[in-house]
Amino acid sequence: MIKFPYGMSDFRQIITEGYFYCDRTAAIPLLERGKTQLFIRPRRFGKSLALSMLENYYDIARKDAFDDIFGRLAIGRDPTPLRNSYFILRLDFSCVDPMGTPEDVKRSLYNHINVRLENFVLYYGDNGFDLSRMKVNPEDALSSIESLLGVTQSAGHPVFLLIDEYDNFANTIMMLPTLDSRERYESVVHDEGLLRTVFKVVKASTSGTGLDRVFITGVSPVVMSDITSGHNIAEDLFLEPEFWDLCGFREAARRCTILPSVFIFSSSSRSGANTRARCWMPIFPWMIRSWNMWPECPEAGNLFFPWWKKVVILLFRISRTDSG
Repeated sequence: MIKFPYGMSDFRQIITEGYFYCDRTAAIPLLERGKTQLFIRPRRFGKSLALSMLENYYDIARKDAFDDIFGRLAIGRDPTPLRNSYFILRLDFSCVDPMGTPEDVKRSLYNHINVRLENFVLYYGDNGFDLSRMKVNPEDALSSIESLLGVTQSAGHPVFLLIDEYDNFANTIMMLPTLDSRERYESVVHDEGLLRTVFKVVKASTSGTGLDRVFITGVSPVVMSDITSGHNIAEDLFLEPEFWDLCGFREAARRCTILPSVFIFSSSSRSGANTRARCWMPIFPWMIRSWNMWPECPEAGNLFFPWWKKVVILLFRISRTDSG
């Protein structure tokens, strides 16, 4: 019986506890070609799992566990020189509360960053790295980041920053059914807005001050476009074919894993499962190749067809029109 890791995003747990996993580790050497990257996919595609994979691969504190985690995977047979050589700082902007005033949102974001920094120091302290000189500024988390980078530089190891759902709270603010939602959104991303300021600091920190790599995930490029002057060094992996299957499933994987799981049903039921899998499973290359509304998917015209699939298709059509 296949154990599917539904709702799980802990890479180490999935691998060591025998859950089903489509090996995506062959993409790691390709990702190392860039330093700062933006990876956009709709929700439920497995972006957080991809971040967890990178976290486990590059974390210097997990060096002794490398064979247990990656030994049976593609990258385990031919690891890169950068494996287990970074301090990992992971932020998750879906943890930021978008409600309240702009100052409330700022406080929520700063609290999240400061808590992650405190946990960073504790985690690496437990693994033999004394980073206790790092000073947390409760009023300014951006200065806390700068303090951390100064300490990690002294420790002799660079930092790899992972940001999950970078646009989560900004998108929520933009979609709020309130009269001032547009103004609140612009206060976050425009001019010297909160999110733009954060990414300006991230950008500045990649210039020889200890932040060596950055990998960012989100659900759309809209927010990054709005803050682009604040963080205009990120390589967009959105439509790069070599990263299509960093998340989601290709057709072959779907046929080999999903369909055998329904073998106990009749042939008509299996056929129905096959059709529904094509509709609902995140098979990204197939989405890109089909500019029509998935003619083989009868549910596409349904009112309840996932909104994000419609948005993705709309974005692709717009980009295709603009480039043509």
